Amino acid sequence: MSHVVPGRRAVLEALGAGRALYEVLLVAERDDDEVSEAAETAGVPLRVVERARLDEVAEGVAHQGVLARAPHFAYTALEDLDGEPCVVLDGVTDPQNLGAIARTAEAFGAAGLVLPKRRSASVTPAVERAAAGALSWLPVAKVPNLPRALAALSERNLWSVGLAGEAAESVWTTGLLDAPVAIVLGAEGRGLSRLVAERCDALAAIPLTGRVASLNVSAAAAAALCEVARRRAG
Repeated sequence: MSHVVPGRRAVLEALGAGRALYEVLLVAERDDDEVSEAAETAGVPLRVVERARLDEVAEGVAHQGVLARAPHFAYTALEDLDGEPCVVLDGVTDPQNLGAIARTAEAFGAAGLVLPKRRSASVTPAVERAAAGALSWLPVAKVPNLPRALAALSERNLWSVGLAGEAAESVWTTGLLDAPVAIVLGAEGRGLSRLVAERCDALAAIPLTGRVASLNVSAAAAAALCEVARRRAG
């Protein structure tokens, strides 16, 4: 069974990245020269189909009249993630959040995303759609044990900073974001699990000055990654 990459931007990024694709499907009533030319340049077959067929292949995910069929998503081994910052997610199960975090992480130059094999969303068509093409560029590792993964990242000189609303330290002031870092985020509501929080080198909060008491996990990831990028830019 193939994997589906739905949505115009996701398909264009997949073609531009040289990702392995079986074919691109374009709805019959849509004339999209950019997608057609990108598929031709990439050497990927393009097939024009009726919308009902596209809806069937997309399995309920919004597709904007274009999608690509691909092999199953290729996860990266943790040891093959190269560089920093890394983003580590602890129990994020919502596909929209995972896709939004992947999009933000790639936009801010993250080296990769680390997910647990259990109690986590995987890369599905809905995640591909929400990521808007970022998953064609951003490596994603799946690991059996997050505390051990953080230990492995530590051996590669990455500091682990967990985001926690109750933390005394702030992401604006912690010195660890100046160093090679892994940003660790937990599920909304539950937050970081105890073992993951204990394995982090530090916990930091995103200071909020309004009346809302918390941020969506993807918004928290964006705030932290923006701060890391700001510091890297000098």
